[in-house]
Amino acid sequence: MNRQHRTEQERDFIRMIRENERIIYKVCSLYTSDDFPMEDLYQETVLNLWKAFPRFRNESSYSTYVYRVALNTCISGMRRDSRRGGQKAPLALAEELAFEPDSLEEDLREMYSLIHRLKKLERSLILLWLEERPYQEIAEITGLSLCNVATKLKRIKEKLVKMSNQ
Repeated sequence: MNRQHRTEQERDFIRMIRENERIIYKVCSLYTSDDFPMEDLYQETVLNLWKAFPRFRNESSYSTYVYRVALNTCISGMRRDSRRGGQKAPLALAEELAFEPDSLEEDLREMYSLIHRLKKLERSLILLWLEERPYQEIAEITGLSLCNVATKLKRIKEKLVKMSNQ
């Protein structure tokens, strides 16, 4: 690879990270725990994005690509740790949502608290839905069928309603 091509690639990568930084923070915040601090998840996600960037073929948008890598990074890290017998102890919600303003309304805090109690895949799906991603894009990111995405999201929403009424 010549120097000019590498410089262009680095510039494109930095632009992609800047444009999608909020996505990375949001995904990482839902998987943050004492074992997986936000900073570590964020750095590992960016590292994985960098490693995979040369193979990015523009078959999807940058945001779809960033979501997929961020979700895979966070979920893979949790799987590795659970095989080693690691414990998951969630941090306080305020720490987990460091990317959000301190003035979050109580309803929003409660919603994120409930979301954090969901299973890993459920968190991923509801996060993408809250970001107003089309079902087709959610299917591409998660590897689920379009029908499966719709069914799971309906069940997740129902589950969140039940959890909020308890």
